[in-house]
Amino acid sequence: MSTNSKVSAGKQTNRITVTDIAARKGGEPVACLTAYTAPMAKILDPHVDLLLMGDSLGMALYGMSSTLGVTLDMVIAHGAAVVRGSERACVIVDMPFATYQESPAQAYRNCARVVAETGCAGIKLEGGEEMAETVRFLVARGIPVQGHVGLMPQSFNTAGGYRVQGKNQLEAAKIKFDAAAISEAGAFSIVIEGTIENVAAEITKNISAVTIGIGASPTCDGQVLVTEDVIGLFTEFTPKFVKKYADVGEAIGEAAAEYAKDVKSRAFPGPEHCYVKK
Repeated sequence: MSTNSKVSAGKQTNRITVTDIAARKGGEPVACLTAYTAPMAKILDPHVDLLLMGDSLGMALYGMSSTLGVTLDMVIAHGAAVVRGSERACVIVDMPFATYQESPAQAYRNCARVVAETGCAGIKLEGGEEMAETVRFLVARGIPVQGHVGLMPQSFNTAGGYRVQGKNQLEAAKIKFDAAAISEAGAFSIVIEGTIENVAAEITKNISAVTIGIGASPTCDGQVLVTEDVIGLFTEFTPKFVKKYADVGEAIGEAAAEYAKDVKSRAFPGPEHCYVKK
């Protein structure tokens, strides 16, 4: 059995499935966080319903200025780690920029590889009406899809940067139409990002897919945040929609300073940290 087969075969029995997530429409909100590594996935797994191995790893882990530099190999490596580190949560992997937009056939080849090599439950892709055919193609061939509308980080160049969506009637109508198209194409859920609250609320009410808000509406069927934002590990900027629940970054800095101080004063390592011949 190959390593990838072991990943796919392991720790899957009692997982929350995409069907379970889809059944939460209008019910108990779906709690989602991002995870990029096995240790973080293990910590988050008991508490959330869905772990998203997002392309936000490019910024949160790799210091990139956007998500555009994230590669297929990167999401496969990190996606497999998240699956290995978790047992309960449904794991979804983000498809990187330019790995699915060209055609449904291209999308299928790359998405199938991600699912096969990570053992994840499904994939996420950005786009509205223009991606509906691709979503339908993937779902018909056994690949569950989570959509993403509103503010779409992979399209920030054409959108004029990272800005709130749906402020005018034209934008609002476009987002509503996009969400409906992706839902009707068979997506089990749709992330709505950086969108005016009443627009996201209306979408949630009118489509059958579960909506996952991030800077959207509290009436969405679930919420997702980047874990590094939530715990204070990503400090480049903090979006308005983030609630910080801890400041792990500060604690790490304090620990590192204390360690360096002990090393330089020769207080560490002490006798209790050394191996001696008995």
